Amino acid sequence: MEPSARAFPVSWDQFHRDCRALAWRLSDLGPFTAMVTITRGGLVPAAIVARELTIRVIETISLASYHGEQEQGQVEVLKDMRPDFKADGGAGVLVIDDLVDTGQTARVMRTMLPKAHFATVYAKPLGRPLVDTFVTEVSQDTWIYFPWDLGLSFQTPILPGRKPEL
Repeated sequence: MEPSARAFPVSWDQFHRDCRALAWRLSDLGPFTAMVTITRGGLVPAAIVARELTIRVIETISLASYHGEQEQGQVEVLKDMRPDFKADGGAGVLVIDDLVDTGQTARVMRTMLPKAHFATVYAKPLGRPLVDTFVTEVSQDTWIYFPWDLGLSFQTPILPGRKPEL
């Protein structure tokens, strides 16, 4: 993460609430016949949304655009989904991911499944137009720390070293 980027740490409790909020928003948009989740980030929200919407047919696709911790590059398909999910352009399919950032991954998914409904928990401005449903928008320079990326440790204050005013 570059020094000017904002940090947005998300706890397990908050992420679970946000995933349920996503499911609530999606509940009137279905029914969805199946779900495709983008691994790895989409796995946890997919499990929560699938439970809430009682979706049982779930497929994964593994797309990688981050190489290393925070260096984004070209999107690679590491594991494709079954061909039957692409039938009819993905009509009736719900695509789930944790975040849309620059939109690179979303563009690939839109090409593969143009009729699918694309939903993410979080969205950044560059990628937001590519998703149909999301819960929270964050600024483009915000780095989201998901609960599976974090451990318990001291948090530096937003304005460190500031002296109290009398």
